[in-house]
Amino acid sequence: MSTHLFEDLGLSMNEAKIYHALIVYGGSGVSTIALRSKVHRSNAYDALHRLIEKGLVYEVFGQRETLYEAVDPGKFLEFVEEKQSRLKAELPDLLATYRKHRAPERAYIFKGLEGMKNYLREALKVEEDMYEFGAKGGWFDPRLETFTTWFLAEARKKNIRFHHIFDWEVQEKAPHVPNIVGKPYKFAPKKYTSESAIEVFGDHVVTFTGLGFGTVADDLTIFVMVSPRLAESYRIWWQMMWDFLPETRRTARPKRRQR
Repeated sequence: MSTHLFEDLGLSMNEAKIYHALIVYGGSGVSTIALRSKVHRSNAYDALHRLIEKGLVYEVFGQRETLYEAVDPGKFLEFVEEKQSRLKAELPDLLATYRKHRAPERAYIFKGLEGMKNYLREALKVEEDMYEFGAKGGWFDPRLETFTTWFLAEARKKNIRFHHIFDWEVQEKAPHVPNIVGKPYKFAPKKYTSESAIEVFGDHVVTFTGLGFGTVADDLTIFVMVSPRLAESYRIWWQMMWDFLPETRRTARPKRRQR
């Protein structure tokens, strides 16, 4: 059992060590707790009192010394739910303030797996169809499985459709991907394979380096450009590529959804 979970849930390092020691060994006095947790006695006193204030530890008064017991770990679920409730209540005002100062045209960079999640969350907020060329199924990196499942479900709720021009090798190296994202999709000629891709949704143009087939590199870089005119130009170029690719079924020229 690691103390990192407790730190991720908001405890300081000393608080996490002490709570962990109480879970593993049971209730005890300050001296024993300090020894088991490897926290200096004076710091252990402070951490214990903070844990008591947070409702994670309680005191048991005895004749010889005061003992400290841990509250069961289910208490952390209450913390998470309380924080979610507070965030939901404040989120409308936070978003309004955030958007007030955003320039209509801007560019920024995301990195790695968390960056992939960030740009996909933006796509859900935009709520428009997504057009990609050079697609390789990077969303389906095994490390993103839980997030991707949630993202696709949310996209369906918002009636967001995916229009993919996949790299040729997807058919061999990640054949499950086209079936999951669904039609419409086509495949680019094999000689045009690269490690990059371009995605367009709403007024966003997103480009990538570090993509594999059904995977992403640890140093994945995601360049996000926000510009209505640029995005519309990319949609036109996407349609040009789509029209020249061999397939009997065609789709209408991508249009911006009326808001």
